[in-house]
Amino acid sequence: MSINQTVEKMSKYRWTIVAMLFMATTVNYMDRQVLSLTWKDFIAPEFHWTDSDYGTITALFSLFYAISLLFAGRLVDWLGTKKGYMWAIAIWSVGAVLHAFCGIATSGVITGHWFVGFEQARHYINQVEDVARVLNVSVVLFVFARLVLAIGEAGNFPAAIKTTAEYFPKKDRAYATSIFNAGSTVGALAAPVTIPLLAKHFGWEAAFILIGALGFLWMGWWQFGYNKPYKHPKVNKAELDYIRQDQDDDEVQDGTDDNAGRKISFMKLFKYKQTWAFAFGKFMTDGVWWFYLFWTPAYLSSVYGMESSDPRAQIGLFILYAITLLSIIGGWLPTYFVEQKGMHAYAGRMKSMLIFAFFPLLAVVAQPLGHFSYWFPIVIIGIAGAAHQAWSANIFTTVSDMFPKAAVATVTGIGGLAGGLGSVVINKGSGVLFDFARETQMTLLNFKGVEAGYFIIFCICAFAYLIGWVVMKSLVPEYKRITDLV
Repeated sequence: MSINQTVEKMSKYRWTIVAMLFMATTVNYMDRQVLSLTWKDFIAPEFHWTDSDYGTITALFSLFYAISLLFAGRLVDWLGTKKGYMWAIAIWSVGAVLHAFCGIATSGVITGHWFVGFEQARHYINQVEDVARVLNVSVVLFVFARLVLAIGEAGNFPAAIKTTAEYFPKKDRAYATSIFNAGSTVGALAAPVTIPLLAKHFGWEAAFILIGALGFLWMGWWQFGYNKPYKHPKVNKAELDYIRQDQDDDEVQDGTDDNAGRKISFMKLFKYKQTWAFAFGKFMTDGVWWFYLFWTPAYLSSVYGMESSDPRAQIGLFILYAITLLSIIGGWLPTYFVEQKGMHAYAGRMKSMLIFAFFPLLAVVAQPLGHFSYWFPIVIIGIAGAAHQAWSANIFTTVSDMFPKAAVATVTGIGGLAGGLGSVVINKGSGVLFDFARETQMTLLNFKGVEAGYFIIFCICAFAYLIGWVVMKSLVPEYKRITDLV
C-alpha cells in the first residue's frame, strides 16, 4: 500500500438504523399493551366486560392484524421501506388514540350525549340500566379502534425486516433483528410501570392518548434519518462494502434494489416450501407470545388478586420482561455458529432455534410452582418470553436468507398472517376456557377453576416451539435460496 493511501474507517450508520427500528418496535408494543393493562381494573368495571368479551376483542385484533400483515408486507414491498413505514406508524398511532374516545362514543350512541368530556361520559354511562347494551356497544367500538391499530401495526415487522435486509449482511441479520425486536421487551417493560399509573391518576383515556402520541414523534426521526444505504450520506464505501458482502449469492445492490412498484404473485410464493415452513413456525409460536403479553396482567389479577396498579404486579411484570431481554443472545448465537463453527447461516439459525425451543417447556411447571409463590410463574414466563424473542429473531431472518429482497416484506406478511391466526385461536380460546373454568369450577389434577384453565394453556405454550421446529426442518431440511422469482 502506498504511503499516500489511507484505509477508510468504516462508518456505523447501520446501527443508527437499528436504533430507529428498536424505538418503533418499543412504541408498537406499548400501544398494544395499553388495553391489556387497563381493561381488568379500569375499563371492565365501566363497561361490564367479562374475560370472554376481552378474549373476543384480543382475538379480533389478532385476526385483523393477521389479515393486515398479508397486505402490509406487500404494500411495503411496493411503496418502498421509507414510505411504507411512515404510513404504518401514522395509522397505528391514530388507532391507539382512538381507544380513548370509545367511552364518549358509547355515551353518544346510548344516551345521545356526544360532545362531553371523559368524566361526563363515564357519568352518563353509569346511569344506563341496560347493562347488556353498554357492554355490546363498547365492545364494538373498541373492536373498531383495535382494527385501525392492527392495520397500522401490521406494517412494523415487514418494514423492519426489510430494512434489516437492506443494511446488514446475512450473518449479522439475526443479531440486528434481536436488537430491534428487544424493543417489544422494552415496551413491555415500560408499560406496566407507566400505563397503570397514568390510568389511575389521569384516567384510562389519558394512557391511550399519551402513549399513542409517541408514534408521531418517531415519524420525524424516520423521515430525516432513513435512506437506502447506497444513497445515504452517512454510509461510507467501507460500510457499504460490508453490507454488500453477500452479493455473490444475493442480488447485487447497484442502485436498483429499491424494488418499489415491483409486484410478486402471492400464488407464486405459496408454491415454495420455504414459505410454508416460515408460515407454520409463526402459526405455532406467535400466539404464545401474544398470550403472555395480553393475559399475564389478567393472570396475576385472577389467580393472585393483584390489580395492575398494585406495586407487586408492576414489579413482577417489570422483572418478567427484564428477563426477556436475554433474547439478544438469540441474535448472537447464529453468528457464533457461523464465525466459530463454520456453519452456513441457515444451519446455524436452525440449530439456535432448536436450542431455544426447549426453554418454553418450563411453562408446564409454572402453575404448579405458582402455589408456592407467584414469583415462580413470573420468572418462568420471563424465560419462556426470552426464548420466544430469540426464536422470533431467527425465524424472521430465515426469510431474508432464502428470498430476494423484493419479496422479503411480502413473505414476512404471509408468515404474520399465519401467526395472527394462531393468536386468534389462543386468545379467543383462552377467554372462553377461563370463563368456563370459573363458572363450572372445572378441576384438573390439583387445579380448580381458572387455575385449571391457565394450566391447560401453559402446557400448550410449552410444546408449541418444538412442534414448529420439527415441521420447519422437515419442510426445509437444508438451505436453498429462491432464485426464480420474477
